[in-house]
Amino acid sequence: MTTLVFSYSHADEALRNELEKHLSPLKRTGKITTWHDRRIVPGQEFERQIDHYFSQADIILLLISSDFIASDYCYQVEMKNALERHNRGEAVVIPVILRDCAWHQLEFGSIMAATTDGKPITKFASHDEGYVQVVEAISRAIAQMEAKKPQQTTHIPSPAPANPMFQGVDTVFTPRSSNLSLPKNFTDLDKDRARREGFEYVAHYFENSLDELKNRHSGLDHRF
Repeated sequence: MTTLVFSYSHADEALRNELEKHLSPLKRTGKITTWHDRRIVPGQEFERQIDHYFSQADIILLLISSDFIASDYCYQVEMKNALERHNRGEAVVIPVILRDCAWHQLEFGSIMAATTDGKPITKFASHDEGYVQVVEAISRAIAQMEAKKPQQTTHIPSPAPANPMFQGVDTVFTPRSSNLSLPKNFTDLDKDRARREGFEYVAHYFENSLDELKNRHSGLDHRF
């Protein structure tokens, strides 16, 4: 979510309130969250709170009027810090001209204002028309910021390591049947050999077992 901060003169608070109402669609769709100095509560340090939010803001709106320009704090502190972050690419500064004033020759004069040709809000037949242009300008700025964010990539797991027993061996899979056994007929010699080998295995098994019993129990005698 984009954090938007207002820099304004308290003489223009009514105009700021009107603008903030027009930003409600962006708030309700989860696009922005807003902050201004009226959110500072008793017990908090005024300048520390302003420094914190201005240093974290993604978009900083400069609400320009003769009162803003005349305010040392607005101009020398808030605006200067905002422009420094803007020039470093850390935030986007958008001037919103509220009332007629000589602003073009000032430091922010080269930045595109929110309304067409920098028309002051109070010069619109309806303030609402001007605020809609401001909302549209903010929406475009948000879209540009999101486009610059690195795209998330889907992690593709690496293939399992090859069995070392088969490394260096090209395995070719050929379609074939798995049932390839052939019937075998056993001769009498085969059967006799199997019986003899089986008997020899059993004889060795019992003989070794009896030897182990004798080792464990002295005096035991046996014959197999």
